[in-house]
Amino acid sequence: EVQLQASGGGLVQTGGSLRFSCVASGFTFEDYAIGWFRQAPGKEREGIACISSSDGSTFINYSVKDRMSISEDDARETVYLQMNSLKREGTAVYYCYLRRARDYWGQGTQVTVSS
Repeated sequence: EVQLQASGGGLVQTGGSLRFSCVASGFTFEDYAIGWFRQAPGKEREGIACISSSDGSTFINYSVKDRMSISEDDARETVYLQMNSLKREGTAVYYCYLRRARDYWGQGTQVTVSS
């Protein structure tokens, strides 16, 4: 059973930084995408970033591409999302996910960006 354990959320001031980590376990397949979505209050869930396990290619949402980066530590089966210069609209619940034939979701982690 795929399990995704996310950590790194919290309260941060505008302009601050956070780094999320997501540890993936419980599977043996090798070709998948792993990344992050977020859902702000009253809004739909949106994709932020993902990385391919097969070739390391990445996708970053255009709205945050200058401020966020995603990386993966294969040995630790962990993916990281570095978020810099956070804005108030970054206040949301962030979800780690893994996609292979279907989507698997970790628990959400709250980020609150205060002025």
